[in-house]
Amino acid sequence: MVTRCAWATSAPDYLAYHDEEWGRPVHGDDRVFERLTLEAFQSGLSWLTILRKRENFRAAFAGFSIPAVAAFGERDVERLLADPGIIRNRAKIEAAIVNARAALELPGGLSALVWKYAEPVSRAPASLADVPSQTPASRALAKELKRHGFRFVGPTTVYALMQAIGIVNDHVAGCWVREEVNALRSAAFPC
Repeated sequence: MVTRCAWATSAPDYLAYHDEEWGRPVHGDDRVFERLTLEAFQSGLSWLTILRKRENFRAAFAGFSIPAVAAFGERDVERLLADPGIIRNRAKIEAAIVNARAALELPGGLSALVWKYAEPVSRAPASLADVPSQTPASRALAKELKRHGFRFVGPTTVYALMQAIGIVNDHVAGCWVREEVNALRSAAFPC
């Protein structure tokens, strides 16, 4: 029997996300923007809801192309508010557009900014109870993102982003994915 993080076994969508994506390093401004946007939309909801609507989000938000989303106007906001395939929350929709515009202004890009908060060594939580909801690094990154004009980027949302894109490895000790993620992270942090 394969050992996994306990949260991954409650639904097939979670299982696929856990085994194929969660915690693996993600680079590139548009790819990081997608994850940041989805984490913001998830706030207050189940991640399973977001996973099941992910393709709809991609279609609605132009594949999460930062320049395309940054060019969205009021007509796009109204279109998105009428789209039953996504979460229709005006504040979150407007935040995605504002965040795209802020990302365009970042000197080194969004991916470089968030990855400067990565640490080469990641602790091994024994269980989900040992995984924090935020850390000093997520608080610092949230503060920096807000300073650049980003919205819906509190320290808990930012920590979820850090977990999702491999900045931290919160696969629990014994999870079969943990070592694979560690190897991928080691390649990003050569000695």
